[in-house]
Amino acid sequence: MADRGVMRLRGKRFPWGERTFLMAIVNVTPDSFSGDGRSAADAAIEHALRQWRAGADMLDIGGESTRPGHTPVDARTEIARVVPVIEAVRAHEPEAIVSIDTYKPAVARAAHAAGADIVNSVLGAPPDLLDTAAELGMPLAAMHNQRDTHYDGDVVDAVVAYLHECAERAVARGIPRECVLLDPGIGFGKTADQNIRVLRHVDRICALGFPTLLGTSRKSTLGRLTQREPHERIYGTAATTALGIAAGIDVVRVHDVAANRDAIRVADAIVRDWRPERWTE
Repeated sequence: MADRGVMRLRGKRFPWGERTFLMAIVNVTPDSFSGDGRSAADAAIEHALRQWRAGADMLDIGGESTRPGHTPVDARTEIARVVPVIEAVRAHEPEAIVSIDTYKPAVARAAHAAGADIVNSVLGAPPDLLDTAAELGMPLAAMHNQRDTHYDGDVVDAVVAYLHECAERAVARGIPRECVLLDPGIGFGKTADQNIRVLRHVDRICALGFPTLLGTSRKSTLGRLTQREPHERIYGTAATTALGIAAGIDVVRVHDVAANRDAIRVADAIVRDWRPERWTE
């Protein structure tokens, strides 16, 4: 796989391809599909700090649910939810890498002022969000999404083309290639069978030459396969983590940090020849 460079944030290096990084989910919402939403700031802050101390490499903080049938919220509401959490994380863990899960430029701007480092957009790369990210010097994670599950051709071809176009526009706006992360959008605008097909061919997204992000954690396709409730889908999620790493994925976005950290370490040792510190001892 081509060299995808190194993303640098807060003195930390993210050398893509050397190991896999873990993005922990922090939902500051009352209506998360997985039942882990925390609308109270204190509970969300406690959860975020617990996720970081459990071994997360990044914290992805979001103030609007994106589950099917969710109720959209305005930027002011979203900002009121996420900014206190970001500020508290920054105060308690100054070196933490914080991602803001939003597609709204105003929210991205407020989150950046509070200490967020990365924008994670479930709507790909909208021009106004690209402009904001480029102006603020924020890396962007762009996810494939669409309103329905109809595709004129192969779903994998459509996802690859969409993400490639997002990436090229981001680079044209001045965001460095190593700071443009591509996410196939499992569970968004896809049936369960389409999700499985995209996962089977996620290596094609990795082959575009940009860092990649995979978010399958606790999702409904895993529930249909395992017949388990969201909080019971840890092993199903870990399977996609390991298989994603084998395909070349760089970042996994998960609810369950400890279990997926173990899956990452084993998969990285096999796929990327990674070893923990003091291995020879």
